[in-house]
Amino acid sequence: MAFTDVKESDIVSIVDFFCELEDPRSPINRCHLLSDLLVICIAAVISGCDGPKAIGGWAIAKKSWCEKHLQLPGGIPSHDTIGRVLALLKPAAFQACFEKWIEHTQIDPEFIGPLLQRQIAIDGKALRRSHDRRNGLGPLFLVSAWAVERGISLGQLATEEKSNEITAIPELIDSIEVKGAVVTIDAAGCQKNIAKKIVDAGGDYVLALKGNQGNMHKRIIALTDELFAKDWSGISYEQYDAKEKGHGRIDLFSYIQFPVPESLEGREQWAGLKSIGLASRISESANKETIDTRYYLCSTDVNITQFARNVRQHWSIENTLHWCLDVTFREDESRLRNRIAGENMAWLKRFTISLLKQVPDKESIAMRRRMAGWNDDYLTQVLGI
Repeated sequence: MAFTDVKESDIVSIVDFFCELEDPRSPINRCHLLSDLLVICIAAVISGCDGPKAIGGWAIAKKSWCEKHLQLPGGIPSHDTIGRVLALLKPAAFQACFEKWIEHTQIDPEFIGPLLQRQIAIDGKALRRSHDRRNGLGPLFLVSAWAVERGISLGQLATEEKSNEITAIPELIDSIEVKGAVVTIDAAGCQKNIAKKIVDAGGDYVLALKGNQGNMHKRIIALTDELFAKDWSGISYEQYDAKEKGHGRIDLFSYIQFPVPESLEGREQWAGLKSIGLASRISESANKETIDTRYYLCSTDVNITQFARNVRQHWSIENTLHWCLDVTFREDESRLRNRIAGENMAWLKRFTISLLKQVPDKESIAMRRRMAGWNDDYLTQVLGI
């Protein structure tokens, strides 16, 4: 569908969802509406801008578009004004407004099939050049939640170190709706308190298990080795195999899921634990063969279709969101030193990716950004204003 074919009634305006956002600026000499500033920021980032100075330049270049769609009682804002707003705006409040928009874009259950649960992938990413050595700060690290089926960023939480990811994940879970969803997290988030928090919130989990849970990891490896030796006799299990070719490589995938044995030591420490999953990949390339096997703790019943999908789709947050942020939005090159401004810019980029992914055409995210920069009508359709 071309953008000219999209009906205005099919697009939800984002402006309405920021009308209740508290303005952090002093009311003295306040010349610009907060809603105008936010729409300018979002539109500019969609069109290719990556910081306050570029956003200010875009607003000047697109003066006629801004005057057509915004009130602008103080005229076109300067990049200094935009920078101050981004440094003052509370990231949590900004994201809360975005959640209202998400409520109006809920996925149709038939989209993922009647037997499968929607999936939320949680993972972390560092903004590599955002370090501030003068003040002793390393790169800003962001933990993000990604709605896999719809391609929407549900929320993010900033930390100063990757090691703080464990404490950030529970806070992020508190800020999003996980009821009825499967939450998938890599090994860093395989923690008993995180599993309990997900279950208490009405969700399920599929958690990658590695050496950070040393005792349980060893028990699962020993258990599965024993089951393989017995050819899985005496236990109910499901298996799914797949083969893929591409880029000069052949990948053989094998997924196995089985109920947690009552004899497994420590099982009661994991809230809602129902099944154990294995995901193996044999890669053949240039006469070399590599084997990778991963283990998972699951609060879901045995359903190999669901499990295989959860494992494969978890990496959509890396392949779709993080890759797009690095390659298309060049996020790793961000040099914003102010932590609040950096977090808000990072959120603007995730927000705009979510908006761009809703556009009903077959173009890439990179091409949609270019088209929004070239064509004012296309930009207006993306924003829904």
